[in-house]
Amino acid sequence: MKSYITKPQRILLVYPEIPQNTFWSYSYSLPFINKKSSTAPLGLITLASLFPPQFELKLIDMNVESLRDKDLKWADAVFISTMIVQKESFNNVIERCKQYALIVVAGGPYPTSSWAEIEGVDHFVLGEAEDIFTNFLLDLENGVAKVKYQAKNRPDLSSTLIPRFDLLKIEAYGAMSIQYSRGCPFKCDFCDIWKVYGNIPRLKSAANLISELDTLYALGWRGAVFLVDDNFIGNKHRLKKELMLPLIAWQKERQYPFRFFTEASINLSDDDDLLRSMQLSGFNEVFIGLETPCAQSLLETGKTQNLKGDIPAAVAKIQSYGMEVMGGFILGFDNDPDDIFTRMCTFINELAIPTAMVGLLIALPGTQLYHRLEREGRIIKSTSGNNTHCLETNFITRMDESQLIKGYQKVLATIYDKRLKSYFDRCNRMLDNIGEQPFFNRDVHWKEIKMAIKSLTRQPFTSYGYQYLKFLGCNLLKKNKNFAEAVRMGIIGHHFHTITIQTLKIKY
Repeated sequence: MKSYITKPQRILLVYPEIPQNTFWSYSYSLPFINKKSSTAPLGLITLASLFPPQFELKLIDMNVESLRDKDLKWADAVFISTMIVQKESFNNVIERCKQYALIVVAGGPYPTSSWAEIEGVDHFVLGEAEDIFTNFLLDLENGVAKVKYQAKNRPDLSSTLIPRFDLLKIEAYGAMSIQYSRGCPFKCDFCDIWKVYGNIPRLKSAANLISELDTLYALGWRGAVFLVDDNFIGNKHRLKKELMLPLIAWQKERQYPFRFFTEASINLSDDDDLLRSMQLSGFNEVFIGLETPCAQSLLETGKTQNLKGDIPAAVAKIQSYGMEVMGGFILGFDNDPDDIFTRMCTFINELAIPTAMVGLLIALPGTQLYHRLEREGRIIKSTSGNNTHCLETNFITRMDESQLIKGYQKVLATIYDKRLKSYFDRCNRMLDNIGEQPFFNRDVHWKEIKMAIKSLTRQPFTSYGYQYLKFLGCNLLKKNKNFAEAVRMGIIGHHFHTITIQTLKIKY
């Protein structure tokens, strides 16, 4: 046991474990591609860039490697960044830190929304840290650090430092992460993004973003890069004017080493010039919150941007530019009708969206939804942060809870059925919509061949094996330029199939 260090110099950055049974963990697909985690912890390596050079830094992503006792013995202080869904692992890390009398500093989405309920943390750095972190470190070194630090203003991102990608074990990840902007112009009542980061998107300079790509390229990274912006097109004018042409040129000069994916709003489909630029710069996937086919529920939550056009036509248009649309869908709105479950299944299949994240509505702390439900006396507990493949919500729903849970299980059992017939059908129709695109087709190298071999030695012998082989055979014969993408979709389908089977076994 050691006493607190008054001037900590050895800093251990820790990213807690994400539960396996979550949609975006891809935990059951990663072994096929010899990866341990789907994406890297961008928040922590962004924070790491703010430390002066006299600090010695070490990063432990617990989704990639274990947090060992010798790591804790080495450290003077532990900085933890965490989402709500990582709460259990986060609390375990705090307990272990206290066994070694380590200073514990916490930040990230979970502490920012719920710091008052968290025990065992010495100092909280909440929200965006760029403008407050230097003062916090000075106070920490001088032994006068306060419990809570939170910036009064949102930082300017035009001249940010490059995240410390060098601290990562980059070969362990399925994708690297970078960020171009923070903030979203929309005000969905269940979303905390605009409450935390504002309604006016703040953007990095194109030169800064290109420098981050240069750094990843120099470190040897090739493959998927996730632009983690919650709405990449929040400021379309500057995006098109400043970034897209340099991004296209950078990719073209290096023969397209990266495959980009991001998040955006449905109004992306309104802008052919932007769609074409994203296509030419190597964007292959975009996640869009489509939420529900029920107009009354969209009005309820303030998602009026989804009411302004034909959603199926908009999705098909984005797909025609070589981008797979991943969709977010929610059940449990106050205005959901009794037939919402059948309508949701029809909606998802009509849109030809293979990666359909369907979850139960949860009220996140700090959101307008949370405040409304709290006023109505309907909040019943804190949330686990996992709204997909999890049979609970944290408030009293208008629909009978049993009806909602059983209906949700029915939706999962339909879109990710035991044989994955519906899933592979959506994959085929999505690939038809995309067609043969020069920057969608995946180049086949040795790692793609190994991925296919692993897939073929295991997946044919599952309950969905026949549909899987039929899907691969069809794409090998008729759309062979997309065959590598078909293998990838088959592997991802295995994850969705596994977590759905686990969820359907839960008795309610």
